[in-house]
Amino acid sequence: MDSQNILEQLNSGNKVKRLELLESFSEDKNLVSTLPGESEEVNNHVHTSYSFSPYSPAATVWFARAAGLKAVGSMDHDSISAARETLDAGKIMGMATTVGFELRVNFSGTAMEGRKLNNPDSKNIVYMTVHGVPESGIAEAEAFLKPLQDKRNERNRKQTEKLNKLIAPFGLEPLDFEKDIASLSEWKNGGSITERHILFGLSTALVAKFGKGSALISFLKETMGLELKGKALEFLSDENNPHYLYDLLGLLKGNFLPRFFIQPDEEECISVHDVVRFADKIGGIPSYAYLGDVGESPTGDKKAEKFEDDFLDDLVPELKKIGFRAITYMPPRNTVEQLTRLQKLCSRYELMEISGVDINSSRQSFNCPEIMMPEFSHLIGATWALIAHEKLAALNPQWSLFHPENPLSSLSLDERISRYARWGEKMDRRNPDSIRDLADFS
Repeated sequence: MDSQNILEQLNSGNKVKRLELLESFSEDKNLVSTLPGESEEVNNHVHTSYSFSPYSPAATVWFARAAGLKAVGSMDHDSISAARETLDAGKIMGMATTVGFELRVNFSGTAMEGRKLNNPDSKNIVYMTVHGVPESGIAEAEAFLKPLQDKRNERNRKQTEKLNKLIAPFGLEPLDFEKDIASLSEWKNGGSITERHILFGLSTALVAKFGKGSALISFLKETMGLELKGKALEFLSDENNPHYLYDLLGLLKGNFLPRFFIQPDEEECISVHDVVRFADKIGGIPSYAYLGDVGESPTGDKKAEKFEDDFLDDLVPELKKIGFRAITYMPPRNTVEQLTRLQKLCSRYELMEISGVDINSSRQSFNCPEIMMPEFSHLIGATWALIAHEKLAALNPQWSLFHPENPLSSLSLDERISRYARWGEKMDRRNPDSIRDLADFS
């Protein structure tokens, strides 16, 4: 069975069917024998179909394992509804998993108010993650996120209306929000709808009308007025490109989205203080997503641009003051010099470092070989500590890595991370509750 066939099956049906299929694949000795041996690589930030991704949670775990990863984390925008399927899929495959969610918050009332931080589209609106949400906190997190999804969908509908007005003069039929956009998502099952869904709906309509290759390229350049060159032109010229729709989406996100994008308000992107307090309440780890000054992005949807680096020395202590427990970053996106500076600041202010490379496109690899470099190898231990935190906090809230009454709270953060990492890596991945027998809080 080839990987495309496996993907189609693991993306089909509902959660129950997907997990049943995954179980059957895991029991197929011939199929399992095609999987590579485990490496030490980990990835804590894989988007699933519950926000925007080519992969269901079950498919995420299978393809992470097929990439040789030892641990994988689901991380969706404005949604944590992939979590239970991710956790169950990990038990089936004997793979360590971690779950959380990503959302945008406003920084009003902080020392960074009004600045452009890690969001290319908005000032004062910041991407943050809540990592390591214990299973006991998933339902509460879903309830917390539901009103934000509803507010986002109000804006999504308005953006679709604005888009339709833009494309009408191009001779394109209007997109129907439910049929052409919402249908691409898991919104009926607690997933979110993002701008990428709108752009994927537009991409699908464009390919249906013009096909792939020269006719579409001419339309994009001459009628829509898009700049098309370099890799984007190369990818869209190849009619046999298996990632065609995702590459077209990437072009549209970088060059056309600004024409119909509507800025979110502070009802959709609530106060950072409220999210940090909520994360602490459920035992999650509130984390700032460092972007840093960037060049060309891996997905081709971000332009070279300046972000936090000019004021990083002021930002990190403010994050600590707000109550962030960690900073998450993606080693492939920045230079070693950028991240070495960030690491020193994390150490100075006792902020955990969490890694992960977001997956939004079939073109992207689950692998992050950079994490094996000496400068980043400590992120592997941090992953196992994150996993241990998540499992232990579900058993006893005081066992959360950052709980004030944690029996190890007198130890330094590095010492706690080291101890939790040992427990996380040794636990039985098919029975994560077994970590109770490994944890020694004396």
